[in-house]
Amino acid sequence: MRTRVKICGLTRLQDVAAAVEAGADAVGFVFYEPSPRSVSVDAAARLVRSVAPFVVTTGLFVNPSRQFVEEVLASVPLDLLQFHGDETPEFCNSFPARWMKAIRVREQGEIEQAFERFSSASGLLVDAWVADKYGGTGQSFNWELIPDERPLPLILAGGLASDTVATAVKQVRPWGVDVSGGVEISKGIKSADKMIDFISEVHRVDETD
Repeated sequence: MRTRVKICGLTRLQDVAAAVEAGADAVGFVFYEPSPRSVSVDAAARLVRSVAPFVVTTGLFVNPSRQFVEEVLASVPLDLLQFHGDETPEFCNSFPARWMKAIRVREQGEIEQAFERFSSASGLLVDAWVADKYGGTGQSFNWELIPDERPLPLILAGGLASDTVATAVKQVRPWGVDVSGGVEISKGIKSADKMIDFISEVHRVDETD
């Protein structure tokens, strides 16, 4: 199985182009104002329209209002919604778009519970738990908490970079990996070289195993 790669937190046209050129399967745009990687609806529309075919465009939300999600969907041609807060399955299911749910992992059993609770999602993203922060922390968590039984595609996030992602892919065998800070020069500003190195490491593991 080939491990998919999502580059998240893109804010510039040149970074979107570099991510796609490096081989990203998906690109992510943050619609959460407290994040340093947040983009406006108008900016996101320009960024998403620049994405080449066959690359999945993803919008990340944290506890949004229904009105805001609908506003984004009306202006930005997203392929997938990513809910990264405390949203309910009913809320996530109420939009005319595919979605995945992100959870912050602290304890044994939380991932299994999330698989059951969010069974209608397209996938489950697992990230590190940090108080009052919904992702983008650059921290990893105990991968031993990830079960072998996975009813949905599992996407691994949290503290990944080119020097850690090979170990992560070998140990966890996720459907995909999601990176933001690990390929940045500064928050929201990506490095083309880091994105190339990150994706190359993922492909190297896939090819050798």
